[in-house]
Amino acid sequence: MEQLDLDALLARSYEICEALTKANVGDVCSEGRSLRNLLRNDLVTFGGYLVEGDGVIAPDEVQFVASTLGLAQDAPIIEQLKRRTLDTSTAKEAPFSLKYAVLADAGRKLSPDPFKGQCAAIFYDTFRVFGKSIMALRKADISGNVAKRFTAYMERMEAMLKEYAVWRPRSQKGYRVVEPAVEVAATEDAHELDELLAELGSLVGLTGVKHQVNIMVNLIQVQKMRANLGMRTADISKHMVFLGNPGTGKTTIARLLANIYRALGVLRTGQLVEVDRSGLVRGYVGQTATRTQEVVDEALGGVLFIDEAYALTVGKGENDFGQEAVDTLLKAMEDHRDDLVVIVAGYTDLMERFLDSNPGLRSRFGTRIVFDDYTADELIAILQQQLARQDYALSPAALEKARALIEQRVADKPDNFANARDIRNFQERAIANHAVRVAGLAGAEDSKELLSTIEPEDLEDWS
Repeated sequence: MEQLDLDALLARSYEICEALTKANVGDVCSEGRSLRNLLRNDLVTFGGYLVEGDGVIAPDEVQFVASTLGLAQDAPIIEQLKRRTLDTSTAKEAPFSLKYAVLADAGRKLSPDPFKGQCAAIFYDTFRVFGKSIMALRKADISGNVAKRFTAYMERMEAMLKEYAVWRPRSQKGYRVVEPAVEVAATEDAHELDELLAELGSLVGLTGVKHQVNIMVNLIQVQKMRANLGMRTADISKHMVFLGNPGTGKTTIARLLANIYRALGVLRTGQLVEVDRSGLVRGYVGQTATRTQEVVDEALGGVLFIDEAYALTVGKGENDFGQEAVDTLLKAMEDHRDDLVVIVAGYTDLMERFLDSNPGLRSRFGTRIVFDDYTADELIAILQQQLARQDYALSPAALEKARALIEQRVADKPDNFANARDIRNFQERAIANHAVRVAGLAGAEDSKELLSTIEPEDLEDWS
């Protein structure tokens, strides 16, 4: 399916090149090369950047780049690719040709515009499908480095589109270039995946977390493409370790991942079952194994999220049954490897000890994601976002006070510092104080401004 998409996307992209050249968008005619050639060279550079990622450039990869882009096998740029002398440093920036498509959309340079303000989106999708098609061709399993390069490159393109306000998730695009025979259910899943990834992208902060989730999504999608071509696929471990302090978004990401895996077809149902030690461990021999198996059965088809998982093995003594829960989990992860994803979470140092507590534990979890503490600016953005969801807003003076309080909280980081959980508590107290203050004001029942505006006197310090 992706190859058919790629042919159509390339044709559409070349049409855009002709239209932008005719309109001389961004003075493109002064470049000395046609925009079509600029785009094609950018695609070759991108292809070289990917295939060089694992140090092996296979002949079929070179042939694919050449035939897809209409280049002769002996063309100099393809020879560069074969000799691995392509300057892949240029691929560490967004493609040069993209700026002309962005300028056309942002400045509405085409009139009439047959592409409906989506020139940049079409370029983006062309690079996306081109890159995934290259990765799917690899006879060997694609390396993590190749997937990281692909993800980082696409994120740079996405950032450029967002900077100029021309970004649209795939579900919001006014064009569709798809295989006619795609089943309705598959199309619906793809639409849901777009929405879930857009929700992931809208979360405040979590830059590194989003990057790693996108890598995992790309790896799974490429493996599905390989399966469709009858090629061998890698057995990607989807079990994860989340490392970080409280309130850094671990549960939120786990819930999103459960739905993302369902939309990708990795999981049947995509429910999230969240437990901690108290939900698994019982006080008598045999009870812990039975209870743990019950939780596993509830999670089958979805994600089992174990918060503060280190509590299962840290300092509990010989009569503790936490290790029994771990042993039962290990067996379940093996027995249901295609129908269960387990995510364990907790403080970084304690989780390292947890992973070392059993010889087979660390090897079961293929992905480790670190959740950094939020910055003061990110926590302020979270506060404003959460207030807006409830139709509240900070007055300018309240924003100034909130910023000072939050910056001091982040600078001090007391033992009970809890990142976004602190913000939720801060917000709840502010709303309660606002209610007490406004309830006694004359005319408040008729004033949306009074009923929705948080003032400095509504804000309390954490002390």
